[in-house]
Amino acid sequence: MISTLHIKNIGIIEDLTIDFNEGFNVLTGETGAGKTLIIGALGIIAGGRFSKDMIRNGEKYSLIEASFFCPEYPEAVEGNIIVSREIYSNGRNSCKINGRLVTVNELKEFMASIINIHGQQDNQNLLNPSKHIDYLDDFIGQEMIEIKNTYVELFKRYHEIIMELDKNYGDDQEKERKLDLLNYQLKEIKNAKLKVGEDIKLQEEHTIMKNSEKLQENLQEIDETLNNQAIESISNSIRCLEKISSCGEVYEEKLTELKNIYYEVQELTRDIASMKEEVCFDEQERDEVERRLDEIHSLKRKYGNSIEEILAYKEKLEKEILEIENVDEINKVLKQEQEKVKKQMLELCTKMNSLRKKYATILSEKINNELRDLEMSNAKLRVKVEAQGEEKFNNNGFDKVEFMICTNKGEEEKELAKIASGGEMSRVMLAIKTVLADVDKVLTLVFDEIDTGISGKAAKAVGEKLKRISQTHQVMVVTHSASIAAKATYHYYISKKTIEDKTYTEIKQLNESEMIEEIARIASGDVTDVSIAHAKELKMAS
Repeated sequence: MISTLHIKNIGIIEDLTIDFNEGFNVLTGETGAGKTLIIGALGIIAGGRFSKDMIRNGEKYSLIEASFFCPEYPEAVEGNIIVSREIYSNGRNSCKINGRLVTVNELKEFMASIINIHGQQDNQNLLNPSKHIDYLDDFIGQEMIEIKNTYVELFKRYHEIIMELDKNYGDDQEKERKLDLLNYQLKEIKNAKLKVGEDIKLQEEHTIMKNSEKLQENLQEIDETLNNQAIESISNSIRCLEKISSCGEVYEEKLTELKNIYYEVQELTRDIASMKEEVCFDEQERDEVERRLDEIHSLKRKYGNSIEEILAYKEKLEKEILEIENVDEINKVLKQEQEKVKKQMLELCTKMNSLRKKYATILSEKINNELRDLEMSNAKLRVKVEAQGEEKFNNNGFDKVEFMICTNKGEEEKELAKIASGGEMSRVMLAIKTVLADVDKVLTLVFDEIDTGISGKAAKAVGEKLKRISQTHQVMVVTHSASIAAKATYHYYISKKTIEDKTYTEIKQLNESEMIEEIARIASGDVTDVSIAHAKELKMAS
């Protein structure tokens, strides 16, 4: 059971600690005081969704901590398990069980066996027939879990085989169409006879060709300048230095340096002359280079951003063509496996169908017993199970499960979603929760406004049912019904106050006289001698 709940910075709750008790705990209070926020906090710490809009205005994070007394759990330390979840406005999320960091999914899975929260979403699930199979399978329990786990693995492989067959072009026409395309692409790449680095070299050649006139003009000027001016000037300078080289070692050194320069300039002049010859291209050469570059560019656009990528794609094409050409043998093996898996799935589906039909009768009987206790003695609910065949394979097998109900004698049985009112839906859900709680042994059951759409005798019956459940489970209920509140063992009053333009939630566990006053307020909207007397009658009757 949950013994202590600590909430920080959620909505109008700044910092709130609540000590809960075993048995039947009820929460009442004025509208907008924070009752739903408290239930929401329990949902968050149970692994539910959290919106950053729930963080209190002006704060950067929210924190929910809870202490659970679960001495039978291996994780418990001296019988207690501490669970916390901290969520920041930037989206960061921290979940812990006894100080150990866990993921949200791990937290959700762990808390599923400890706390079960009923809200309006559960009523929506009852309106959705696709959810009904989950209620039945939960009721069946471990026997169904083991079969379904085996089936789900087979179902997963069954779909993988279908996808592989689709990928393997099992249809002959599609296979030939694909082969034609792949062979065309392979032929196009092969005919190009690409070489790594070829495009870079061609691009350099093309750049030179485009600028050949300018290159020739400038190289010619350099050639003439070096030959007619530089070499002649250096040669004259050498002759002058030769005349004075005997005058000292320094002149001899400079003569040597100048001669070296002369040889280098001569070499440079020869290189320039050679380069000048190389930039002479005719139009045919230029057209050929441009055609080749266009061809490579076209291949890059289709098959890769570089020649290396195009050649890698070529290898991939060759491999895929080989696979398709041998696909008949591959598909034969896959289809044999598919038939084997399908047969195993059908066997398991048949087992699940038999199991569901057997337990559907038991679940229907148990729910109807609960409905009689909830002032729906004329109602008959039937859990309907239909096998739909292999064409309807899904994660749950091939069964369709739907809750059918007849609310009055002599009326035709119809789908639950089409016949039940809001009050009836709440009671049907309470009946189901009661049955499933006994099966699952969930420690704590939380009901948010279970009294929706009910009053009078029905509300009294709901209160009595909740009180009976609280003998074996911790029950927490948010209610606006005096009849239900009167059945509670522990009563918490939620209120709010405003200080300096900020709103704060407060909670108080009521004593006996305060409980009577709150029941009187709920029953009549005001606390008078008459409403007090009525509240005392309700409390005594509980």
